[in-house]
Amino acid sequence: MAGRGSRLRPHTLTVPKPLVPVAGKPIVQRIAEDLAAAQGGQIEEIAFIIAPDFGEKVEADLKATAAKLGAKGSIYYQDKPLGTAHAVLCAAESLSGNCIVAFADTLFDMNFKLDTEKDGVIWVQRVEDPSAFGVVELHDEGYITNFVEKPETFVSDMAIIGIYYFRDGEYLKSELQYLLDNDIKEKGEYQLTNALENMRAKGAKFYPGEITEWLDCGNKNAVVYSNQRILELNKGTKLVDESATVTNSIVNQPCYIGAGAVIENSVVGPHVSIGENTVVTNSILKNTVVQNDTKVENAILENSMLGNHVTYSNQTSEISIGDYTQIS
Repeated sequence: MAGRGSRLRPHTLTVPKPLVPVAGKPIVQRIAEDLAAAQGGQIEEIAFIIAPDFGEKVEADLKATAAKLGAKGSIYYQDKPLGTAHAVLCAAESLSGNCIVAFADTLFDMNFKLDTEKDGVIWVQRVEDPSAFGVVELHDEGYITNFVEKPETFVSDMAIIGIYYFRDGEYLKSELQYLLDNDIKEKGEYQLTNALENMRAKGAKFYPGEITEWLDCGNKNAVVYSNQRILELNKGTKLVDESATVTNSIVNQPCYIGAGAVIENSVVGPHVSIGENTVVTNSILKNTVVQNDTKVENAILENSMLGNHVTYSNQTSEISIGDYTQIS
């Protein structure tokens, strides 16, 4: 999660993309919780690979996320964007035994039944344009026969979504180190798919994992849509905090309303997330994400995203504005 997420600016000018909230929780927290739940909570350590300038608060928040799941939180730094293989190898000290590697910019809904005796599992989903992804080819017996990074000509439409299981973390580490030691790059970067192909060629058998839904969080529209889908998937659960105040208003579920939020004389939802201590008055919001400590008054918003400490009033629009912005 070392990238800043330039496509999601201005929201990533103040926090890294994996800490942007979706349905009330940072993206990386949702990923960690979902993976831990799938393992029955049996997670020993969560290693976060970040940029060196993310700051002490971000690091403390990440360690707290791990602690809530009963795991040790470790922080590693990737100081240069040298590719996915280089990024994973930054956490070399934590690569041992059974391990899962997850890129912290996508959310998912999957049938996560993990066979830990397999050499590896690579989660994939069919896509219309595979040229933007790493893809896999399959044998008739179901195992993976080839990995191709961003193919220029069609070889497969089964895209790697960025979640991997490895039975032997030490073996993965050695193959990643081999790429760096021999300066083996693909499109100018050290690619995880090259290490996977080397392992496969030496006899490791990787199998595709079943994915029900893959949610990108790369830009504003993608985050708003992901927020909608996560709210739908959690429909029926407790989404409105007990300390939130809703007065003379209609909340069309599913909606997330955070602690201390105030909704007055408004219509909110469906598919709206309101952050902690945010105040919405005399407004109509649909399919929108509003973060913490923000004030929305006399506004109509749809398919929008507002950051933290924003003041937004007397407007009707579809908009994406970052932290500490005032529009009235």
